[in-house]
Amino acid sequence: MTQHPTQSPQFFLTAPSPCPYLDGQFERKVFTHLVGDKAAEMNDLLTQGGFRRSQNIAYRPACETCRACVSVRILAQEFVASRNMKRVLQHNSDLVGHMHNAEPSTEQYSLFRSYLDARHRRGGMSDMTVLDYAMMVEDTHVDTKVIEYRRRGPDTFITGKGQGELIAVALTDKMADGLSMVYSYFNPDFEERSLGTFMILDHIARARAMGLPHVYLGYWVNGSRKMNYKMRFMPQEHLGPKGWERYTNEAVTR
Repeated sequence: MTQHPTQSPQFFLTAPSPCPYLDGQFERKVFTHLVGDKAAEMNDLLTQGGFRRSQNIAYRPACETCRACVSVRILAQEFVASRNMKRVLQHNSDLVGHMHNAEPSTEQYSLFRSYLDARHRRGGMSDMTVLDYAMMVEDTHVDTKVIEYRRRGPDTFITGKGQGELIAVALTDKMADGLSMVYSYFNPDFEERSLGTFMILDHIARARAMGLPHVYLGYWVNGSRKMNYKMRFMPQEHLGPKGWERYTNEAVTR
């Protein structure tokens, strides 16, 4: 029997497993592979439809009894930083971000390991080896970038990749309508710098400079305290049954 290749992606459903965000809930995911010449175009369409990317897999929640996960994207061109965010930018004014192609390094992995050991020792990524990390960065068929944030010392002039102390890293997909933050991590010894907030602010600035309207933050999980930080970056849109809609919440503290 002759088999003909298809241009349409095939979707699969995972078995239920305990939810990492909400106690007592079980998660399921629908996923497909992002490979081939159309991978970048497909990634754009799926991300706009609420999917996230992990290596060459695009996935989204398909839970049977819960709809707490909501896709969030910041309206970068309308964003105005709050006073606290401006203080974060000032506090990190000695950092310089350099965007380059998705290439892993031992320096990145060392920082990644320090971050996991300090913040996610019992998480699903805690046992990742250097080869696992390399796959996380390199196994992509879309336009993926690594942004390295390095500290500029009094005698350091940073002109490009690899100069200055590495403080934080973001793995980011560049799409037709925005930047999608796939994964980010930072030196846990600099927690007072609010580096997670800083990297989001930097992505907003980069999207604006590129003329891109959105920064995709992944999922906000209603009821999960560790996801509440995403609500601070207004204005933003949430993906619902009627498509992307502007979200407003007067109770959000900026």
